[in-house]
Amino acid sequence: MSSSSGRTTLDVGADGVGIITIINPPVNSLSFDVLYSLKDTCEQALRRQDVKAVVITGAKGKFSGGFDISAFTKIQNKSIQPPKPGFVSLEILSDVVAAARKPFVAAVDGLALGGGLEVAMACHARISTPMAQLGLPELQLGIIPGFGGTQALPRLVGTAKALEMMLTSKPVKGEEALNLGLVDAIAPPNELLNTARRWALDILELKRPWVISYYKTDKLEPLGEAREILKFARAQTRKQAPNLTHPLVCIDVIEEGIVSGARAGLWKEATAFQSLLESDTCKSLVHFFFAQRGTTKVPGVSDLGLKPRSVKKVAILGGGLMGSGIATALILANYEVILKEVNDKFLQAGIDRVKANLKSRVKKGQMTQAKFDKTLSLLKGALDYESFRDVDMVIEAVIENVSLKQQIFSDLEKFCPPHCILASNTSTIDLNLIGEKTRSHDRIIGAHFFSPAHVMPLLEIVRTPKTSPQVIVDLLDVGKKIRKTPVVVGNCTGFAVNRMFFPYTQAALLLVEHGSDIYKIDKVITKFGMPMGPFRLCDLVGFGVAVATGGQFVLNFPERTYKSMLIPLMQEDKRAGETTRRGFYVYDDKRRANPDPEIKKYIEKAREMSGATIDPKLTKLSDKDIVEMIFFPVVNEACRVLDEGIAVKAADLDVSAVMGMGFPPYRGGLIFWADSLGSKYICSRLEEWSSSYGGFFKPCSYLAERAAKGAPLVRTRNLDFLYSCRLMPVLIRAFSVYVESNFEPCKVSFVRSMCGLLAIASQARMPVARCSLFVFVVA
Repeated sequence: MSSSSGRTTLDVGADGVGIITIINPPVNSLSFDVLYSLKDTCEQALRRQDVKAVVITGAKGKFSGGFDISAFTKIQNKSIQPPKPGFVSLEILSDVVAAARKPFVAAVDGLALGGGLEVAMACHARISTPMAQLGLPELQLGIIPGFGGTQALPRLVGTAKALEMMLTSKPVKGEEALNLGLVDAIAPPNELLNTARRWALDILELKRPWVISYYKTDKLEPLGEAREILKFARAQTRKQAPNLTHPLVCIDVIEEGIVSGARAGLWKEATAFQSLLESDTCKSLVHFFFAQRGTTKVPGVSDLGLKPRSVKKVAILGGGLMGSGIATALILANYEVILKEVNDKFLQAGIDRVKANLKSRVKKGQMTQAKFDKTLSLLKGALDYESFRDVDMVIEAVIENVSLKQQIFSDLEKFCPPHCILASNTSTIDLNLIGEKTRSHDRIIGAHFFSPAHVMPLLEIVRTPKTSPQVIVDLLDVGKKIRKTPVVVGNCTGFAVNRMFFPYTQAALLLVEHGSDIYKIDKVITKFGMPMGPFRLCDLVGFGVAVATGGQFVLNFPERTYKSMLIPLMQEDKRAGETTRRGFYVYDDKRRANPDPEIKKYIEKAREMSGATIDPKLTKLSDKDIVEMIFFPVVNEACRVLDEGIAVKAADLDVSAVMGMGFPPYRGGLIFWADSLGSKYICSRLEEWSSSYGGFFKPCSYLAERAAKGAPLVRTRNLDFLYSCRLMPVLIRAFSVYVESNFEPCKVSFVRSMCGLLAIASQARMPVARCSLFVFVVA
């Protein structure tokens, strides 16, 4: 989205109402161009004698999706200069719109999020469509509402509800907004503008109240009560987000306005917003925001102009936890689903699991009983392949057994139509091996969901060299419709997520066998921001799964795996994790995990079998050392995944780590976090540990190469190419000649030099788009 395309327009009707329209497709974001234009247009409307009142709205059924987030990155890297603090909240919204002597009414349709809602709240009234979404989601980006939202929202809906909306980033729909007092009336989309026009004229004629949101006090609780609400919010925030400061800043800013008045609150908000914009948390979350939205851009696939084919009916083989979860996700998105099992007992169990998933939504108020019945009617059971003859896609979700999967895919080729996508939910097995006995390699693809499949947001789409781009496009579309974030990866053992993270548990096992404490490791890793530590995770997934998947990595990467007997020894004593109530932890009736003193005997036995000895240094590791010794091997493996081309781009691995393994998003993702520490530092630590504890920690060639250059892990191919070819000095000298010379032939020579560099880059298969670094100089 180009910020230069944004503008506002002013059209004055015969009734004297000026309609200011925000135009910046696709969501009418508030770029700086739009904000400057909005200020000019509002001032113009106030000057004009023929304008009695003003309605602000957005083009094409969307009020505004908020501030243009791409500008955050530009401010952070100093490529643009931000306006002074308070320019929007004070100079435009408070001192022009709210203080205007003509009534302003917001006509809200579609979206009024972030800065969009803040513009609407500055108006003297708001009219919304029933399904419009209104909210302040700024905290998801590591900042606080910066255009007056921290002061206006509590005064419109009360302190408690305002805190809830801001701290959870959850929007409300128009109907609820009316009940809260956030909007003044509801109108259908085709009557929205006319209703807003009449409302504005009614305010002018004193038939309706003229309200300045910043000075409204009837919804604010008495000071003592408000402070108790804020105190409780702080305590909850510290408990739920101990590593984050910006939610606490948000609470402080709200309190400032309640105690000292809206003007003081607006100033505190403006300075806090500016400071938070430069924070590591904001930079990480903005990176992750764009990384998420970039996963569907796949070179050689999404740039071919292919349109997704219609997928209406999907068959799933296997009604276990994974198969039933996938079925739930699909029927919730209105796909017809056939669930196949081997016998009636297993089939009924699978259908019951789907029912239980849906009933959970009804119980939580997320689904009505009528919607439950309609959704469940999309699911049909089957014991054979006869009903597969008109399906558009099949997802195999049976146990990880190569010969069984091979037989299934051979059968599918016989019964499914030629256009049918043949997908496997395997988490580790090579797709080429699965499809070895078929002739349909072009339509075989991995659709790797994460458990529970109807809840976890990631979908790993695994392609082989023979997978058709059309099939990938189709599955990307299905992923979007079932509300997953799809990441396209290459075919290898473990694909991207499991491949990256296999050293996670193995590093923990190595530390424990050399003297570290299990429960301290889990505590430190949880404090770092993971949902749980490696040992608690093993208990959750079950020792059977842990051993089966771990075995695949030991088999395929023997030189860099740590072979521990700790889990097999525990299995011999009927410990299998949470399901048996005994694993690394013991579990009570409410499934609460507690440390188990008996674990020591298994550790001692495993230590004897592996020949490991207690290292005094590892018995007293700092929190920082534990985090690094657990995660740096994960970073090392991620570098291999990048180097082998398994991932399209590093940002995809960031998304995979966050959405597949729960890596904290406020650290930006695995690679982003690693680059914040530096390749040289990570490589040096791994080399140090490798010399003491073996090849498990040995840096891979990609990481070693990046460290030697002092370069980030994210490879910028054009700059790497220029450095490697020693062309950078030539480029710098040519640019200096261009700048210093007014002689036209020198400029022509410079342009020719640039064209030559671009031609060389093209021959080296560098994406020409990435050479834009040079083009701006020529222009």
